[in-house]
Amino acid sequence: MPRRTATMLASMLVLIALLCAGVLIKVPYAEMSPGPTVNTLGDHGGEPVLNIKGHKTYEPSGGHLNMTTVRVTSADYKMNLVSAVSGWLKHDSAVVPHKTLYPDDKSAEEVDEQNAEEFSASQESAKVAALREIDAPVTAHTIVSSVVKGGPSEGELHAGDVVRAVDGKRVGEDPQEVADLVTEHEPGERVTFSVVPKSKADAAAKAHRKLTDRDAREITLRTEKAPEDGRAIVGIQPGVGHTFPFDIDIKLADVGGPSAGLMFALGIVDKLTPGDLTGGQFIAGTGTIDDKGEVGPIGGIQMKTVAARAQGAKFFFTPEGNCASAAKDKPDGLTLVKTGTMDEAMDALGKIRKGDTGALRECEAN
Repeated sequence: MPRRTATMLASMLVLIALLCAGVLIKVPYAEMSPGPTVNTLGDHGGEPVLNIKGHKTYEPSGGHLNMTTVRVTSADYKMNLVSAVSGWLKHDSAVVPHKTLYPDDKSAEEVDEQNAEEFSASQESAKVAALREIDAPVTAHTIVSSVVKGGPSEGELHAGDVVRAVDGKRVGEDPQEVADLVTEHEPGERVTFSVVPKSKADAAAKAHRKLTDRDAREITLRTEKAPEDGRAIVGIQPGVGHTFPFDIDIKLADVGGPSAGLMFALGIVDKLTPGDLTGGQFIAGTGTIDDKGEVGPIGGIQMKTVAARAQGAKFFFTPEGNCASAAKDKPDGLTLVKTGTMDEAMDALGKIRKGDTGALRECEAN
């Protein structure tokens, strides 16, 4: 066999062996890639994404306010070396350590549950931010957000219960008030909560009725010592709940996490106000939102901008904290609009409607 032929054959065999090894070798990585985008002003799965009852609504005239998602490999997916290298070379995907998406101390079910809880919380905050933007009345109150298993409150207080008073002292909408009142006690002392059970609070909210003291019942608990600092605790995590003046139902299956908050809020405002916020333009975006309308950063920004542009978006509302990263690999034809608050997003929409796009605050790479 000629030497040249033998060398080529040997090289080919080595290459085949390396490819086989690359396929067989598993690496502890996961992949993120562009996911679906959904117009919050339209339908999804045959149902309106935003379903509002009890208030006049206005149908959009063709514009888009799309929320964006990231598709991730499943928790049990075992990536091989070839797939990892291929993912690293793509501009529209990201290969990240597996534990980034699925921490070692949490099961896949726990991760899914956390994503679902964050998605639900983002919907609540989106409603609050949107209604406050249009000066609609929203009532806030302190609730039991979670109950520590094995703690003094287990079986007595439940997630969703509304806390009206502690030891007869009225509690407002700041959850810290509950902790402050409990820690006035020494561990082992009794503390009395006045709470409205979740079922009764939900019924009142559905009827758009304000809660009163007659809805509440008193529960006395014995405090215990916090292991980290010895203060008195009752084993709950207080949070904030809201009562809305009418029904706003957000329907979007198979989506988790808090990153759609901004786009949900903008969609709600558009549905509740005359005119068209988008001016008929295709606008997409992402970002968490809190009750005060502050927009926070999210993960997977490059995948979301790619997905939005592929669907036809011309403008992308980008959280300030993601701007520098997003601008480094911006899809052609997509304007990245820097967005730090709900008010800034509304101002940007006004400029887009007027065609004054040169005045938009655009993201810039550092």
